[in-house]
Amino acid sequence: MSEKKIKNVIIVMCKYSVVVKGIERRLKEIGCKVSILTQDNDKMPKLDKEKESATFIFYLPNDIMDDVIKFNWLEHIYGKIHELECECEVIVIGDKSERDDLTGRIFGMLHVGWLDRPVKMEELELAVTDGIFPEVEGSNKKHILIVDDDPSYAKMVREWLKDVYQVSIVTAGIQAITFLAKKNVDMILLDYEMPVVDGPQVFQMLRQEPSTQGIPVVFLTGVGGKEQVERVLQLKPTGYILKSTTKDKLLSYLMKKL
Repeated sequence: MSEKKIKNVIIVMCKYSVVVKGIERRLKEIGCKVSILTQDNDKMPKLDKEKESATFIFYLPNDIMDDVIKFNWLEHIYGKIHELECECEVIVIGDKSERDDLTGRIFGMLHVGWLDRPVKMEELELAVTDGIFPEVEGSNKKHILIVDDDPSYAKMVREWLKDVYQVSIVTAGIQAITFLAKKNVDMILLDYEMPVVDGPQVFQMLRQEPSTQGIPVVFLTGVGGKEQVERVLQLKPTGYILKSTTKDKLLSYLMKKL
C-alpha cells in the first residue's frame, strides 16, 4: 500500500493580507503544509514528487484585469507551475465578476477550480482536501464573448447583459482565439476596428477553424455610414450592432438571435 502524500499548499498573492493569514491558519489546522509566494518573495518551493502533492491557491487582488504588472506576474507564476515535475492542482480565489474574464487569459480554466470571494472556509477546505467546488451560478445561461480593445465599453455591455447571459471579455483578437480553444460560447460580439489584429481578420480566422466556424458573430461598429455598413455585411456575419445602441435595443436584438 502506497504511503499517503503530504498535502503541500502554496498560496500565491501579490501582497500578504489579514484574509490570507486566516486562510493560512485554517489550512494548517487541517494538516496542510503551507507556504507563501508574493511579488516580493516568489521563489518556487522545492517539492518532493514522491512524497508530496501540491495545491497552488491564487488569491487574486481586486481589479486584477486593470493592473498589468500584477496580471503579468500571476501569469508568470502560473507558467512556472507547469514546469514543476510534481502532481499539482490549482485553485483560484477572486471576484465573481472577473471569473469569466480570466478564462483563457491566465488560467486554463478547464483545469482550475474557482472560489468566489469572500471565500467560505468550509468550501475552501472541501476544495483543497477533496477537489469539490460549489456549482457555478449561471452555468445554464447562454454564453456571449465580447471581443473589444476598449475594456470600459466591454464592461458596460457586460453590465447590460449579465442578468440574462453569461458574459466573458477579451481585449484582443489573439486572446479570443486562445479563449475559444478552451471554452464554448453561443455568440461572439466582435469589435470591427481593433489594433494589430482587427475584427475582419479575427472573423476570417474563426471561419477557417472547424471548432469555431459555426459560432454566430455579430460585429460591433462605431460608424453607421452606408459605406462602412456595406463593408461589414460583405463578410457575411450574423449581423452588426452600432456601439451607440441602447441597452434595451441590444437585449432585444440578442433575444432574436439567440
